[in-house]
Amino acid sequence: MSHRNSIEFVVRARHALFTDPLTRVGGEKCSYHLPTYEALKGIAKSIYWKPTFIWVIDEVRVMKPIRTQTKGTKPLDYSGGNTLAIYTFLADVEYQVRAHFEWNPHHPELANDRIEGKHYAIARRSLELGGRQDVFVGTRDCQGYVEPCEYGIGAGHYDCIDRMDYALMFHGFDYPDETGKPELWARFWRPAMRHGRIAFSRPEMGEPDIVRKFIRPMKARKFSSGRLRDVEHEATDLGV
Repeated sequence: MSHRNSIEFVVRARHALFTDPLTRVGGEKCSYHLPTYEALKGIAKSIYWKPTFIWVIDEVRVMKPIRTQTKGTKPLDYSGGNTLAIYTFLADVEYQVRAHFEWNPHHPELANDRIEGKHYAIARRSLELGGRQDVFVGTRDCQGYVEPCEYGIGAGHYDCIDRMDYALMFHGFDYPDETGKPELWARFWRPAMRHGRIAFSRPEMGEPDIVRKFIRPMKARKFSSGRLRDVEHEATDLGV
C-alpha cells in the first residue's frame, strides 16, 4: 500500500553488509541475508533528510539471488593502525524500496518547516540525482547507487517462493529525537519474506512484532529553525 509522500527507488551495490551493531565489534562480521530497516532508512536519509521529518521504510523487494562472499579486510583498530578482519558480505545486491516521510512531532521548533509539497518535491528531485550524500549499503565499506523505480515492476529472484522465515534480527534504533525519551534503545524482529518482499513492522510497535533492548541514556539533539536552511530556499535552489 502506498502512502502520502512516498518514494520508490532501487539500490544496487557490488557488496552489502547488514549486521547487528551491538555485536559486530571484532575481527569477524557476517551479514544478514536481508537488509535491515535501519540500513534502508540510512539510504533514504542519504537521498534527502531534514530533522523536520522521519523516514519510514514500508517494504523492500529482494531482486537478485542472495549470495555471500568472504573477504579479508584491514579496518582501523581502536588503538591505532590496522587489524586483519574477515568479513562475509552479500555480493551483487539489488533491492527495490518503498518509503515515505512523516513529520517529527518531537521537533516543534521546526513546525514552520513542515511544507509537505516542497519536501516531497525535493526528495523526488534528489532521488533523480542519485541522492544528496554518498549511499552506503549497510556499512561504509559498501558503496551503493540509487535511482527511481516503480516498485513491483520487474522479475525478482524470489517472486515464486511463498514464504521464507528468519530468526531474530536487528531492526533499528529508537533515537531520543524521534521518540521524545532521553534513551537509546535497539529494536529486533523476526522478518518473513513473502514472494520476495519484506513488509517492515513500524518502529513504534511493541511485542511480539518488535523486541527492544535498552542501550544507554542519550539526550535528544535540538535544531534551531534560524540555523537550519528552510525548505523554501532549498526548493528554489533545486528548481522545484
